[in-house]
Amino acid sequence: GNFDHAQSGVKAIFEDKKLAEELADAGYQFSSANSINIGRLVPQVVYYVYAYAKLLENEEIKAGEKINVTVPTGNFGNILAAYYAKQMGVPIAKLICASNENKVLFDFFKTGVYDKNREFILTSSPSMDILISSNLERLIYTIAGQDAGKNAELMRQLKEEGVYEITEEMRGQLGDFVGGFATEEETKETIKNTYEKTGYVMDTHTAVAAHVCAQYRKESGDEKKCLVASTASPYKFIHSVMTAIDDKYAKKDEFELIDELSALSATEIPNAIKEIRNAQIRHNRGLSCRKCRIDKKILHFLNGDESKPRFFGNLDNRLKSTNVPFDTSGD
Repeated sequence: GNFDHAQSGVKAIFEDKKLAEELADAGYQFSSANSINIGRLVPQVVYYVYAYAKLLENEEIKAGEKINVTVPTGNFGNILAAYYAKQMGVPIAKLICASNENKVLFDFFKTGVYDKNREFILTSSPSMDILISSNLERLIYTIAGQDAGKNAELMRQLKEEGVYEITEEMRGQLGDFVGGFATEEETKETIKNTYEKTGYVMDTHTAVAAHVCAQYRKESGDEKKCLVASTASPYKFIHSVMTAIDDKYAKKDEFELIDELSALSATEIPNAIKEIRNAQIRHNRGLSCRKCRIDKKILHFLNGDESKPRFFGNLDNRLKSTNVPFDTSGD
């Protein structure tokens, strides 16, 4: 499946109270490292406080001067952090929500209708290949007057029908937000043009935001200083980045391209990238599973491998009841 299937599956097991009890009995609990967990989102508020302070320090702006912020957006966490920063007093004018070709958020800000019933497109900016943006629910809660019932009803519609529409009154509270999107070709052109003009190599997600920022300024005439959130390293999406700069890199291995990118961008190869070149392969068990079997796969991991079984209580019985062997590579 895709990101939406994975995230929906994770949410489902988070809501499984019986499984939570069984895990607790065995000394485990679930937690999320992505922005389902507000503990991921809240520290991102600091990004915008820091960035504003740096603009002041570099005399790019004057104290109190408003700036715009453009954020490449998939799960809506980072841009929601910028919104919270604005609510806390950071002088931010427009929050420009940049999407790739999965432009469900662009359409939402334009129409007030959130509709995930569309083709899921695989792009070169995969962290934005999302049609169910989890953190938009938190914004909806705010503009619904913190009405949990109204919020829950809209989320029910999204889950059951794949679409919901907010009221005109709620739309009126979204004036801080502007949507924009970049096609795959526009993303590539932005990477190439930015490199040729400045020598700076940006990743695919940042390129989406940079394109949308320029597009917004051109169409609106808004000349405020605009902060573009760069949310990933070009080393992480190296093949897409390097082939955008020059087609000659298309046939090269990703490990070869690491050295090419380092030379091209005059940047040090990140330690994590250096280490992975020679890292020992520690996990070779098949990891694929059906969309509805995420909880079963987790139970296999928690019970250890065949050579070191550590069965415990209810989980042992639950695992046995699934009738799934440890080797689930064909699942």
